[in-house]
Amino acid sequence: MASAFLATSAFAADDDAALTRTVSALDTQVFDAYNRCDMEKFSTFFAPDVEFYHDKGGVTKDRQTLVDTTRRNICHKLRRELVAGTLEIYPIKDYGAIEEGVHRFCELDTGKCDGIAKFLMIWQNKGGTWQLTRIVSYAHRPIPQ
Repeated sequence: MASAFLATSAFAADDDAALTRTVSALDTQVFDAYNRCDMEKFSTFFAPDVEFYHDKGGVTKDRQTLVDTTRRNICHKLRRELVAGTLEIYPIKDYGAIEEGVHRFCELDTGKCDGIAKFLMIWQNKGGTWQLTRIVSYAHRPIPQ
């Protein structure tokens, strides 16, 4: 019985590592598009009925509004950086994954990174196509100097 448990545990660890690589790569891709203001590519990462909850900006409940708001408020103004060592990925059985971490925002004109926040994103995997269905960005605060 112990050997079956070990085999199952090793398989689960391999699955978790693969999931972490997949979602980490998706995070890099979505925010590369965000930072480059490639709204066409950026929009492909979101389900049509995505819900985005932002503690300072309110709630957005569809992809087009999310893209339009990002274009208007972020493009050519801010850059998002993932804070190293904060990314955590958890599987959601028969659905996808939870991604959480901390990110900071830097002004493009000055290069100054003065805002930081926590985030939680829900990724759905439909036949190998991953899209964000829910996003929560919260605890926005200045970076202590």
